[in-house]
Amino acid sequence: MSADDGAAYCADLVRRADPERFLAGLYAPEAMRRPLYALYAFDIEVRRIPALVRQPLAGEVRLQWWREAIAGERAAEAAGHPVAAELQRSISAGRLPAAAFDHLLTARIRDLYDDPVATVDELEGYCGDTSAAMVRLACLVLSGGEEPGGAEAAGHGGVALGIATLLADAGQGRGPQLVPVAVLARHGASRDDLVSGSLTPALAAALAELRALARQHLAEARRLWPALAPAIRPAFLPLAALPLWLRCLERRPFGAAPPPLWRRQAALWRAARRGGL
Repeated sequence: MSADDGAAYCADLVRRADPERFLAGLYAPEAMRRPLYALYAFDIEVRRIPALVRQPLAGEVRLQWWREAIAGERAAEAAGHPVAAELQRSISAGRLPAAAFDHLLTARIRDLYDDPVATVDELEGYCGDTSAAMVRLACLVLSGGEEPGGAEAAGHGGVALGIATLLADAGQGRGPQLVPVAVLARHGASRDDLVSGSLTPALAAALAELRALARQHLAEARRLWPALAPAIRPAFLPLAALPLWLRCLERRPFGAAPPPLWRRQAALWRAARRGGL
């Protein structure tokens, strides 16, 4: 597969699996889209590992492969993998820190196991190492490797995105271990109800608390938006669709359909054109 084929593969993967980030990338300069989509394609590949394996150990092997590929220890194999090859180019061009990828891959081990998150602080830390790290890395790509600023906004925005993602996944029967035990206990909710999709009043209250937490972090990201350098704002544009997702999940916590794509596209367009989330 040629380099151009690899770039096209990454862009198509992002378009199909994560439309918001694909659309947000269209507001970046054309030269930045290729490394940006490579970064997002990597995140998609890693996030879907739990669905591809039957045993956690097999998932850990896949995560370790990515760790070694990023470190340059599997050069021949990575060169033949369209996402890994493109990611290597993005890392070099954007001088992306290896430590961020290492922390992200370590955090993703949790996705493979049934050990529940204990507290909200623990959940926010997980989202910080995964979703927020991706926002921060996207900022570095968009700034050409220069210090882009916006770390606090990336933290809040990434946590908001991470919580919304886990709520959407939990509503489809995936990743229930990421709903904090403390939140369930605070409302007298049962994890068994969460796993089975039985929306008791107690569980509804627990999920409402998490939606409120996502909105709090989104509000902080919005507050910090005006100070962001225009060059890195495309990394934050997926946040513009977050209220649509949260309203869908509020109406139907289990089995909610995604918001219509045209509504998400319109939300991103307004944010990009009007200069605000």
